[in-house]
Amino acid sequence: MKKLHFIALIVSLNIIFAQNIYRYGSTAANFLEIGVGSANASMGDAGVSFADGPASVFWNPAALAFIEKNENSFMVQPWILDINMIFIGSTIHVRRMGTFGFSLTHMGYGDMEVTTMTQQEGTGEKFAANEYSAAVTFSRKIVQWFSFGASVKLINSKIWHSSASAFALDVGAIVNTDFFSPNKSKENGLRIGMSISNYGSRLQYDGIDLLNPIDIAPYEDGNYGDVPGQFRPQQWELPLLFRIGLGIKPIYTDLHRVSVAVDAVHPNNNAEYVNIGGQYELRLVGKGSLYLRSGYKSLFLPDSQFGMTYGGGLKMSLIGNQTIKIDYAYRSTDVFGGLNSYTISIGF
Repeated sequence: MKKLHFIALIVSLNIIFAQNIYRYGSTAANFLEIGVGSANASMGDAGVSFADGPASVFWNPAALAFIEKNENSFMVQPWILDINMIFIGSTIHVRRMGTFGFSLTHMGYGDMEVTTMTQQEGTGEKFAANEYSAAVTFSRKIVQWFSFGASVKLINSKIWHSSASAFALDVGAIVNTDFFSPNKSKENGLRIGMSISNYGSRLQYDGIDLLNPIDIAPYEDGNYGDVPGQFRPQQWELPLLFRIGLGIKPIYTDLHRVSVAVDAVHPNNNAEYVNIGGQYELRLVGKGSLYLRSGYKSLFLPDSQFGMTYGGGLKMSLIGNQTIKIDYAYRSTDVFGGLNSYTISIGF
């Protein structure tokens, strides 16, 4: 009997630990999980330690501290099913104070036909669904080897005449070390990054689409048949993301530079996964740089639809320390084919 009890206990524990609950479909505004900026997107979405430019507000607000010039960035990212994503970001560097960032992310789901139970082929009307996130970011170097940053975001989701809003906070930190540094400098050594994204209030939809007349006593005469009523949807959490990552530069010369980054991601609505990516930079003296990038997104994630990523970029130096940078990213997906991303940035 003792042996039977022991075997039953082992089997029970195996069943318990085998049932992983990942809370699928338990969050709203999931566009907040889609990476912005073609550079890091082509590196398998590995960006918590090596993000650059205004798009770094998404990956790690602390990365803004390493931007010592003003820069404007614009990204267009066609998504699946004719959904389009746009990102606009700007950074302003203030000497002896830090770097400020302003960003707007918009997700447009396009026009859809209105259908009812009696008119399932459509009423002739159309409705639209849109979501956006507007953020203000501040970041600075506390000491030469440590930076900290934070973003305050307003998030809005709108479906026809109903909408929901929430506020969220992003925080991040980056630590530079001289480990594995090719030139013994902390700027080029092992970099450790950490960020927490979308920690905030919940979304609850409200609007005239939720109004519905109610007959509180349908089988009784003499009562009001159309009492004003309204559906009360539940509140939805935001997709909370905790990222921690490492980045190194195994090759760092005047002409050739290689960066490798690895991120571990813990979301509140899915299983943990790993993103990994690399970048090769060929510096064109006095003219700019040429970039080649590749990576793998959502490694170790069960039933992941993502995989290899590819991309590249070109940075051109102009007169007066001005620069223009063009980046492209391609994400491969299992069912929906390839996804493209295009970004242009102007620094001055």
